[in-house]
Amino acid sequence: MPDRGQGPRGPRTGAGRPSRRVRVLILTLGVLAVLGMAFSMFAGFWTDWLWYRSVHYSSVFTTTLWTKIGLFFVFGLLTAFVVGLNIWLAHRLRPPLSAMSMEQQNLDRYRMGLAPYKTWLLVAISALVGLIAGASAAGQWRTWLMWVNGVPFHQKDPQFHLDISFYAFELPWYRFLLAFGFAAVILCLIAAAFTHYLYGGLRLTSPGARATAAATGHLSVLLGLFVALKAVAYWLDRYGLAVKSSGFKAGDWTGLRYVDANAYLPAKTILFCIAVICALLFFATLWRRTWQLSVIGFGLMVLSAVLIGGLYPAIVQKFQVQPNEQAKEAPYVQKNIAATRKAYGIDDSQVVKYEGKPDTKDDAKLRADADDAASIRIMDPNIVSPTFQQAQQVKDYYGFPANLDVDRYPTKDGKLQDTVIGVRELNLKGKGIKHNWINDHFRYTHGYGVVAAKGTEADDGEPVFTEYNLPPEGDLGSYRPQVYYGEKTTTYSIVGGPQKEIDYSTDDHGEKTTSYTGKSGVNLDNPVNRAAYAVAFNEPQILYSGAIGKGSRILYNRTPKERVEAVAPWLTIDGDAYPAVVDGRIQWIVDAYTTSNGYPYSSRTTLGDTTADSLSTGRDDRSVVAQQNQVNYIRNSVKATVDAYTGEVRLYQWDTQDPVLKTWMKAFPGTVRPKSAISPQLLSHLRYPQDLFKVQRELLTRYHVTDAQTFLTGSEVWQVPADPTNKSGDAVPPYYLSMKMPGQSKQAFSLSTTFTPAGRYSLSAFMSVDSEADSADYGKIRILKLPTSQTVDGPKQVQSQFNSEQDIAAAIKLLKGGDSEVEYGNLLTVPLDGGLLYVEPVYVRGGGLKLPLQRKVLVTYAGKPPAFENTLGEALDKIFGKQGDTTAPPDTGAAAPPVSGDPTVRQALADAQKAFDAGQKALKQPDGPDWAAYAKAQKDLKSALERAEKAEHQATGKKGGNKG
Repeated sequence: MPDRGQGPRGPRTGAGRPSRRVRVLILTLGVLAVLGMAFSMFAGFWTDWLWYRSVHYSSVFTTTLWTKIGLFFVFGLLTAFVVGLNIWLAHRLRPPLSAMSMEQQNLDRYRMGLAPYKTWLLVAISALVGLIAGASAAGQWRTWLMWVNGVPFHQKDPQFHLDISFYAFELPWYRFLLAFGFAAVILCLIAAAFTHYLYGGLRLTSPGARATAAATGHLSVLLGLFVALKAVAYWLDRYGLAVKSSGFKAGDWTGLRYVDANAYLPAKTILFCIAVICALLFFATLWRRTWQLSVIGFGLMVLSAVLIGGLYPAIVQKFQVQPNEQAKEAPYVQKNIAATRKAYGIDDSQVVKYEGKPDTKDDAKLRADADDAASIRIMDPNIVSPTFQQAQQVKDYYGFPANLDVDRYPTKDGKLQDTVIGVRELNLKGKGIKHNWINDHFRYTHGYGVVAAKGTEADDGEPVFTEYNLPPEGDLGSYRPQVYYGEKTTTYSIVGGPQKEIDYSTDDHGEKTTSYTGKSGVNLDNPVNRAAYAVAFNEPQILYSGAIGKGSRILYNRTPKERVEAVAPWLTIDGDAYPAVVDGRIQWIVDAYTTSNGYPYSSRTTLGDTTADSLSTGRDDRSVVAQQNQVNYIRNSVKATVDAYTGEVRLYQWDTQDPVLKTWMKAFPGTVRPKSAISPQLLSHLRYPQDLFKVQRELLTRYHVTDAQTFLTGSEVWQVPADPTNKSGDAVPPYYLSMKMPGQSKQAFSLSTTFTPAGRYSLSAFMSVDSEADSADYGKIRILKLPTSQTVDGPKQVQSQFNSEQDIAAAIKLLKGGDSEVEYGNLLTVPLDGGLLYVEPVYVRGGGLKLPLQRKVLVTYAGKPPAFENTLGEALDKIFGKQGDTTAPPDTGAAAPPVSGDPTVRQALADAQKAFDAGQKALKQPDGPDWAAYAKAQKDLKSALERAEKAEHQATGKKGGNKG
């Protein structure tokens, strides 16, 4: 009996043990999963905090964090409270069960099912809507900080006479509060209506009253709040008209038009009054217990919105504005012109008439003035990068950006010269690296040195380097050459520990190693830090690798743009960070902008579209500017630097009058240094930013006109021409060039562009801005406006002239011989004595390496036939009539070859003379040079001279042997 009794119990007990083990295992795995997710969230937060602390901008992290947390909890709790309160109130106001209709009694089983969970459901629903509302509110941290810290512009809008700060800082916050109020009231309405229906306060199909008095009063209050918020919306819409964008005959623009000021504005005021009355009628339902008047009032408000807010403005536009549009709209367009020019910093642009034809016929004077008019750059920074790569790469694991930069550096005699400069950065995609985790993150950690070349010279087609080689040598003096932070440095590195890094490697010096001694990055001595980064970077080896030890630091967020964006998330970053050697260090200089979308009457522009050009798609991490955000106010208010060795980020206040920057400096005190902290050497390398210039030139295609009547006719609209040197169809990029504009006494480093009439190719204007930061004229925009009564060739026409000129076309065809390719460099435009000088370097990519070498220069001036010569000096000489060296080889005495006693030598020299004569004859054909015949003659000449040299050597050798 005992055995039988224990038999069944044994299996049950045995089956129970695995069941408990499974439950424990599942529970353990669940706890571990929760802990894993929690640590993953902690790792993201902790590594962010460590990074901000390492760059000494922890206040930015804490300010944004606490602002987000505060907004999340305030608006989240407020939403949860009001929704929960209305659900609770609807439940409290439910009718007694005996009064419920048959429809409601059918819902009894649902009520019975929910009864045990009422409290939990109330908490869950409130918490869910609170989380959603809090997350949405946290995203408005910028709006909150600008509202709290906003400073006045001390400028008033022309319609309501309010300070601009109301539109830039206050109105966005009020609109957010209004949107939040609408959302909260709608959620409360839905929750309250559903609860009333569930508990009998509302009836949909039962006979008799559709709602109890309590439900009627509750819902009426909520509807009254909704209509009251609509009244506030109508009132704010009045001010919103000043920053409203609309389509218009003259293009998209911002601000009030005639119909806005005379129809929409009074309509919004009337609708505000109607909405207030309608809201009061809803509130009165608490006492009247009927919706009749409030529903009638709501219907009248809707009808008024259609008639007064829609139909009436349409009638005004059709019958008052359109018959006499220019007269009606002119005052408002004038306000738009003034505000737009002010908001984009183009109100001080100087427009002068320029004839576009020479002031003198003295070619000798023109030739002399051409040298003084500009330091014409024949090294195109957007083409010569492969040549830099081939000549100065040294090892495969170094590289240069596809687009180099232009800066100014002194020559040995102290004069500033335009210089093409690039940084020799680390290129982990290079073939010289055996890829593994240690090599990619511990051994190959940085680039080394800068390479610079004269912008105005070439040596047999190659750049004339002023800074070169490893270790660096040249004119830039001594500086720290290691580049741990750069445009191409996108991966993390672990430095400063037991693992040595490759500093640089050359055939002469071998492999030199180093260990990082800077204080940048985050220390990995702490095991918690290592674990956090192992999770954050999904790299377990960080946790246990022996290559990490005492002093190891992890470097990441290493491009200049992302570092500045991280420490100043309220700035818009220029697309082109450029390097400079400043005070013995390589510094990346980054231009940053403060922007706003709330400047009344100022037209909006989309940054990403406006700053695009034929080079932007090929740039390395160079785009504001791929940003598609719309703005109608912009200032280059901050100049930032990023140290290439330490990664230190410094923000300098550049525009000391910008109220938007002052607002952010108030929100983030201590993050931006004063302008006086900029060293003189750094100041000499600051320049006017390209992206701001492109935004301004796009606006100036229309807003160079200051007269409303002319603006409305559209007769003076310009366009930025397409880049004539390629087939992309994108806008021509602006170019940095040291040049002398009319009225200037000397050359100034400038940024320039051209304009053509809308839909045409001739030139309408030339625009330049002084880019020397240490100049009193910095930022001064000068526009040379050409007369409409005469045609001056624009860039596309000049390029077409170059391509169609018979002699040039034949020479280009000859340059393309074999597998060579011809590439046109930047087409530079230079004002010269009343006319315009066009200069374009021509590059030839030949051989298997396809390196671009500057071989020719195209020049034309004031309609003269273009010159196509080996050097800029030769081309200018030909254009202005001074016959210097030309493309034909000089006569070096080949007409009188030396006498030799050897008959083979004499015959070879005679053939050389014959070939030389044939070449000269080919160049002097009546219809222009016969380049094919010239090329054959040159080949025969070379062959004959080689035969003569070989025969002479053989004869000399025989004589020597006889003497021996």
